[in-house]
Amino acid sequence: MSRRPLAWALAGGLAVAAPLTADDLAAQRRLYEYDATKPVAAQLTPLRSEDGVAIYDLLYPSPIAGMVTGFLVAPEGGSLKPPFAGIVFGHWGPGDRSEFLPEAILYAQAGAVSVLIDYPWVRPEPHRRPQGQGFKGAERDRESWVQAVVDLRRAFDLLEARKDVDRARLGYVGHSYGAQWGAILSAVDKRMKATVLMGGVPDGECLFNGPDAALRAMRDAAPKEEVEAYWVVNRPYDAIRYIGQAAPVPLLFQFARHETSFTEADMKRYFEAASAPKEVRWYETGHILNDLRTLADRAGWLGPRLGLRPLRPVFEKRMEAVGR
Repeated sequence: MSRRPLAWALAGGLAVAAPLTADDLAAQRRLYEYDATKPVAAQLTPLRSEDGVAIYDLLYPSPIAGMVTGFLVAPEGGSLKPPFAGIVFGHWGPGDRSEFLPEAILYAQAGAVSVLIDYPWVRPEPHRRPQGQGFKGAERDRESWVQAVVDLRRAFDLLEARKDVDRARLGYVGHSYGAQWGAILSAVDKRMKATVLMGGVPDGECLFNGPDAALRAMRDAAPKEEVEAYWVVNRPYDAIRYIGQAAPVPLLFQFARHETSFTEADMKRYFEAASAPKEVRWYETGHILNDLRTLADRAGWLGPRLGLRPLRPVFEKRMEAVGR
């Protein structure tokens, strides 16, 4: 973190950490540093192969603590020839590595190798690193968040180390918490040629001051001093602080019109704070963003930026199978 006092601003009546300057970013980047010269030492266990796609169980050492669990999905055989693009996926908070597995299979059929990891707090034992409880354990939350970002950076190292991946064609897709990590990654690690942020939250406080009655009740049930102490520790990791430093990484924001935990004004504030180039698209769905158009838009946006084959033939083949 910068040695200078952290600046604060007001947004919608909330105290939020001011956006990072270039100098702040240089200091903040140290939080996410690790020895990238060490081999990733990934362990791959074949799970299954189907329709020209191989799925592997993935395990590799975290630079911070324990082992990272995940999937690696890659093209196998057929007409697709390397080098392939590489995509790292970040799931939403209560999810796990399986959230984007169907999508990664589609991208494999379009010429991409994907890595999908579990965050530290959802990994199976003995690899799990629990978060704090409610507004308790602010430092534990911060440590697990930093580790999530570092472990995702290591996923890019894994892709770059593969002979079948073109390191100039890497992308990131993240949902909710995964979008928060995507904002940080795009600021501190410029390897991505494209980043997709789905249902991203600009800052944590907008959730607990927003339309979700259960989250507001959770805030009100905790001692005010405890709540404020939590934000003092964790405001510096809000996505909106980093997103203005994402350039030159292109950003696609995907937002739901029917969010129940934060407002459209919050989403617009987040998008406006982002550096260019950027695009935003809206969908008539909730936070899970399960409208088929969200997937199609991601594929259409990532395709030319990562040099993927068109996904339309893959979609059509799947739809033909559904109609049988």
